[in-house]
Amino acid sequence: MTTFADLGLSQKVLNAVTDAGYTIPTPIQAGAIPHALQRRDICGIAQTGTGKTASFVLPMLTLLEKGRARARMPRTLILEPTRELAAQVAENFEKYGKNHKLNVALLIGGVSFDEQDRKLERGADVLICTPGRLLDHCERGKLLMTGVEILVIDEADRMLDMGFIPDIERIAKMIPFTRQTLFFSATMPPEIQKLADRFLQNPERVEVSKPSSTSKTVTQRLVAAHGKDYEKRAVLRDLIKAQDDLKNAIIFCNRKKDVADLFRSLERHGFSVGALHGDMDQRSRTTMLAGFKDNQITLLVASDVAARGLDIPDVSHVFNFDVPIHAEDYVHRIGRTGRAGRSGRAFTIVTKSDSKYLDAIEKLIGEKIEWQNGDIAALPAPMESHESDRSGRKSGGRERGGKDRSRGNRHEQPAAVAAAAPQQEKQIVTEEASVEAVLENTKSERRTDRKNQPANSRGRERRPNPANDDNRDRRRYRDHDDGPTPVGFGDDIPAFMLIVANAAK
Repeated sequence: MTTFADLGLSQKVLNAVTDAGYTIPTPIQAGAIPHALQRRDICGIAQTGTGKTASFVLPMLTLLEKGRARARMPRTLILEPTRELAAQVAENFEKYGKNHKLNVALLIGGVSFDEQDRKLERGADVLICTPGRLLDHCERGKLLMTGVEILVIDEADRMLDMGFIPDIERIAKMIPFTRQTLFFSATMPPEIQKLADRFLQNPERVEVSKPSSTSKTVTQRLVAAHGKDYEKRAVLRDLIKAQDDLKNAIIFCNRKKDVADLFRSLERHGFSVGALHGDMDQRSRTTMLAGFKDNQITLLVASDVAARGLDIPDVSHVFNFDVPIHAEDYVHRIGRTGRAGRSGRAFTIVTKSDSKYLDAIEKLIGEKIEWQNGDIAALPAPMESHESDRSGRKSGGRERGGKDRSRGNRHEQPAAVAAAAPQQEKQIVTEEASVEAVLENTKSERRTDRKNQPANSRGRERRPNPANDDNRDRRRYRDHDDGPTPVGFGDDIPAFMLIVANAAK
């Protein structure tokens, strides 16, 4: 059995690895580290949670033992797609590089430029950054990239996809052509592979699992739901409560707005919950993530900013509130659980409109995902919202409360009362006809008054419109479990606004 001592790492690195409690490398580490120590370009593909970060951190520490960095001229560069992932890599260098005297600089957004400039002035052996902040420093004249020996592009598919390509190309032109380039990712679609080949020279492909495959330690299930947001939230709450072994969980949404809405909803229902998305400031994101890691928060509602590379080893569950639009994101999302050989569970809430995204996911991972309690075709009738309950009482109440109750009374009350029922119904019908006649006369009078008004005064009145009552109810109960109630008059319209303005004379 291969050990870390067999991979060619320096004694300082081996001591740090032993102190961290590791003795046996993972397959991606055993395959990539020897080639990295030989200064070969690498394209590494492995499932999430298999130790890809250590696959480039450990050999970099060994290679950096010789030499020192000069001011504003970093020796190595690691590019990460998110701030959280960049900070996590920096933590790995602190853990495994504790026996080295290396300067590690972290350049991410949301942090003062001045503090980062001071680190660069001292000389950075390792520069870990997101592309945007790196280019900002370069444009300010604070960085010279001509001394970079090793370039690492982590989460390569995301870095080269979704708009990162121009930034990567600009950065690559600043770095010497003789550099060593390392790519690592859990997914590598063919079109992204073509782009990666532009940055790699005769690379060693280390593929320890089928691209875009999911871990066998994660139990995957699909849960059918109707398309309304309040129904999906109800399904999610029931699903969370049904998990007896839930320690903590990450809940993924496609949009930042949905993250905020779901966070407020779960918080109102008494769950221990936090939120994480790209629009939050860096301090809030760091605090929220630290609270989740320290088990101060049980549920973390997040966008895909938390789907890539975050190493929180003991996440027991992942819930996809929304089916991811990009199939590759599914692999990364459920990879937040079942890490390092642990077992995990992943649930995805699916509606009828998600069928094409689900098909793409199953095609990508090469397997069918089981349904929890029957597929979408087996769903019961949609739940009635407060809106339908209220409208039922309003519009159908007379029929059910009048005719239905009177029909039931005929069977239960004395014959004299039952005989009087038809006369009561006739009276009700007469009263309804009278009310309708009054309303019709009122409408006719309003039309006449409007004709007599001057043209420039029309349209300035605010008259009550009974036809808008149902619309007002629908607005009020559209998202009945998502407050706060919109600011406005609501149903309590001041009396002075109901007064019909006199026609201009």
